[in-house]
Amino acid sequence: MQREVWSEVIRPKRSMFDLRLKEVWEYRDLLRMFVRRDFVASFKQTILGPTWFFIQPLLTTLMFTLVFGNIAGISTDGMPKLLFYLSGLTIWNYFSEGFTKTSNVFVANAGIFGKVYFPRLVMPLSIVTSGLLRFGVQLVLFLGFWIYYWVKQPEVVHPNAAIALVPLLILMMAGMALGAGMIISSLTTKYRDLAMLINFGVTLLMYATPVIYPLASVPAKYQALVMANPISPIVETFRYGFTGSGHFSWGALMYSVCFMLVLIVAGVTIFNRVQQKFMDTV
Repeated sequence: MQREVWSEVIRPKRSMFDLRLKEVWEYRDLLRMFVRRDFVASFKQTILGPTWFFIQPLLTTLMFTLVFGNIAGISTDGMPKLLFYLSGLTIWNYFSEGFTKTSNVFVANAGIFGKVYFPRLVMPLSIVTSGLLRFGVQLVLFLGFWIYYWVKQPEVVHPNAAIALVPLLILMMAGMALGAGMIISSLTTKYRDLAMLINFGVTLLMYATPVIYPLASVPAKYQALVMANPISPIVETFRYGFTGSGHFSWGALMYSVCFMLVLIVAGVTIFNRVQQKFMDTV
């Protein structure tokens, strides 16, 4: 009698460190489908469609320029106000959107997770990847203003070699959003109160990051506290690379890299453990 050969074998996960990254790679087509869905669905049935990718950061930048730059009179370290705020918002928005959406992945996708099997890690990866597409669109907007000011005011805008670190900075922001988001998402399966605090917490974190103010305007005794925020070196390096204004330190950047790696390892490990039984609590 010929022995049957099974094409698919489902085994229980017995270890929280059994990440099965090879399986995630095998489901890369599903990841692409989720990325396309997130990108297309963002502005489906809207009049302006993808134009909102440009409108939202531009309106926020104009509001910051009016409120913080003109009314409050917060220093922009000699930079044109529009360029200063847009540079901070461009890199910050990628983190905030990725973190906010990833932190709700279990609750928001409980219906899908309960009906069909696929590596759950695909979902947060798709969120961070689709956010990268939005970031790319907003980066084009920033580059347009940057080139304009570089040509019109070359004495103010001084790009330098640190601009080559931009791909690393984007990767670091993606890692921060992914790791922190997965940790919070794992906790919200039991503690729904955290979901209510996410938007408030992200707003507070933005004010603790030099997005709307330069590090140089912070009193010296508090600058170390601001730079203890691992996102601060990323924002400052991004701004410094394009404009020459800001604070750049290899030590601070390496601190952010180490923090990101710890977040990713902790996030993936906790996420992997919670996914095995989260349907019992969601």
